[in-house]
Amino acid sequence: MKLQNDFKVLDNNTVSITGSISSEFRFSHEIFGETFYIVDISVERNSGVFDVVPVMVSERLIDVTNNNIGQKVKVFGQFRSYNHHGDDRNRLILNVFAKEIEFIDSDDDCDDSNKLFLDGFVCKPPVYRKTPLGREIADLLIAVNRPYGKSDYIPCICWGRNARYVGGLKVGERIEVHGRIQSRVYTKRLPDGSSQERTAYEVSVGTLEVVEK
Repeated sequence: MKLQNDFKVLDNNTVSITGSISSEFRFSHEIFGETFYIVDISVERNSGVFDVVPVMVSERLIDVTNNNIGQKVKVFGQFRSYNHHGDDRNRLILNVFAKEIEFIDSDDDCDDSNKLFLDGFVCKPPVYRKTPLGREIADLLIAVNRPYGKSDYIPCICWGRNARYVGGLKVGERIEVHGRIQSRVYTKRLPDGSSQERTAYEVSVGTLEVVEK
């Protein structure tokens, strides 16, 4: 019965990624005697570009002492957010929380290697804009409920007609999103004048639908 309840919790936030381990396991935290680590998974797009997705995994799911770089894995879980407090500011940390992880022989099916579904609420006015070349883009922040009164805040990016549609959504509207997780490297200018290369993570929206009340 408990397993069934766990799957019900997952219904509003599901992620499945297939790719290659591209980093060592890095200690994240320990809670109730269970230790969690972060590992990067490189996921190939149809275009040949790779998204590097951070995955939080329990030591109870995989042997974190082995050097698994280059090994292909399939991960099922949730896309979660965490608030990091430091440097006098809060920063949103995003990663996949692994419920299941398994080694596989091949990840040739790129069409199915990065799938995400979210059922949440618009929690910030969407930002619609156009690129210098006229391409339509909209930034969307979705709050997805978790048990015990918690929520994950997931940044999404929409293109074309989806962007135009999202630009008219109101805070509080419920929305279902199908898409994929993508990584994006950018340069951050620091207060002391120096710069630092960072990676942002977001959902690239494929399809979306407003859920009527």
